[in-house]
Amino acid sequence: MPDRAPKLLILGTRGIPAAHGGFETFAERLALYLVQRGWQVGVYCQRDVEAVRDRIVRSTWNGVELITVEIGLRGPVATLAFDAICAHDAATRGGVCLVLGYNGAAFLPYLRARGGRILTNMDGIEWRRPKWSLPVRAFFYVSEWIAAWSSQRLVADHPVIADHLARRRPRGAIATIPYGGDPPAADVGPPPLGLEPDRYLVSIARIEPDNNILTLVEAFSRRARGVRLVVLGTLRVGNPYHRAVEAAASPEVLFPGAIYEPEQVQALRVHARGYLHGHTVGGTNPSLVEALWAGNAVVAHDNPFNRGTAGDAQFYFSDPDSCAAAIERVLSDGAAVAAAREAARARAEQFRWDAVLAAYEDALRRVGGYPPAPDRAPRATAAEPVAAPAGPRW
Repeated sequence: MPDRAPKLLILGTRGIPAAHGGFETFAERLALYLVQRGWQVGVYCQRDVEAVRDRIVRSTWNGVELITVEIGLRGPVATLAFDAICAHDAATRGGVCLVLGYNGAAFLPYLRARGGRILTNMDGIEWRRPKWSLPVRAFFYVSEWIAAWSSQRLVADHPVIADHLARRRPRGAIATIPYGGDPPAADVGPPPLGLEPDRYLVSIARIEPDNNILTLVEAFSRRARGVRLVVLGTLRVGNPYHRAVEAAASPEVLFPGAIYEPEQVQALRVHARGYLHGHTVGGTNPSLVEALWAGNAVVAHDNPFNRGTAGDAQFYFSDPDSCAAAIERVLSDGAAVAAAREAARARAEQFRWDAVLAAYEDALRRVGGYPPAPDRAPRATAAEPVAAPAGPRW
């Protein structure tokens, strides 16, 4: 029989407090939510060190057990080592395991064989990303299958991801739960970087080909705009794609690097004329959800992931010409922008953290064999595709 207090271990992130991306933010929100609801929660955290002294160190943060694993390696092998140690430790602790992503799927059969109860958020379709070499894409493809069949239940953060996973597992084993967000603070400050409200567009994403950053920069830079384009993200010296992005930029494009201060990022969103979103692969993208909550008019790549998240009232592109046309309309058509902003705020209501976290609790109770939450009946919608649907996972 399960202990009176349900137990959860969260694997697959670099840890909390969140400082790295969407999965870390989600892990923090879920851990704190469940602790308040009487769960015992542990989160595995990776600490990079020159030499390992204490392989696993346990501490407590806001009622959450932080299980910190020291890793003395670098690169992809470090992540695999971290995932292996987490799976081995989790197999000794009981409770239910929430695995975020399937990069460490190779170790899930061991965890399952040791009696682990596993719910895996399957993230995006990583093996379709063109940035990866063929061997890496093969690794992700195999890992996706391993995770799908080693987990008792899967989470898709978008109906299109659920459709994809239904080719791996029966629909009854898949819960569709989107990523969450919150309304912006009422007292959000002025935009940083010396920007003027409504006089700039913003892109917040990893600068990679499958995020179409080059297309966005080229389309904006075709002529003088009289406004700025702010491209948040790290540019690395020697990266050919990054060099091409910089070369394509007009003087009106600003590259401030990555900004992680939440207040600054929120101010950038709230005061922007529009948000540019070029992602082509993934599910419900956290940055796009945050743009909806900020009430941004959105210019997005036209694919089922983005339309399923932002809805049909935004501006979409499929090539450089349609991208330039969408940008021009956002900059010149005030009525269309006002309508898109109103639609974005309405759409954001489908991504409230309280509903998302409640759906996860129901799914975790089901996988762990725990009774339904005492203050509510099981949420039937947790196992069904929602009408519209989680690093940053930029």
